[in-house]
Amino acid sequence: MDKFLWCVRYFKTRSIATNACKQGKVKIGTENLKPSKDVFPGDQLVVRKNQINYELEILDLPPNRVGAKLVNIYVQDKTPKEAFEKLDLLKYSKDYYRKKGTGRPTKKDRRDIDDWFDNASENTEDDGL
Repeated sequence: MDKFLWCVRYFKTRSIATNACKQGKVKIGTENLKPSKDVFPGDQLVVRKNQINYELEILDLPPNRVGAKLVNIYVQDKTPKEAFEKLDLLKYSKDYYRKKGTGRPTKKDRRDIDDWFDNASENTEDDGL
């Protein structure tokens, strides 16, 4: 199993593929697979990677690692488009607060935030009177 996933380029190294199998991220139906499990053409795999459940059908077994252009000969990807759309929404939901790479707020940022909250609370109290 781990060699097959490495050969069809779903994992960069065999050790990463082995760890994914051991962690239960590779399944046939509901059965978790061991890295040493033999796979055959016609098997339906579910591989969890990057928060997406890839649904794969094995068409043929490659003799060794194949180029990216030849992967479609050995595996058919049946992952629904909704899975990729959910990942895009997740990325956008994380980006709205702070831009990537800006790190934690500085002391000045924290003071500005505190001032903004203080002013906002004062304005709501004045509106009630």
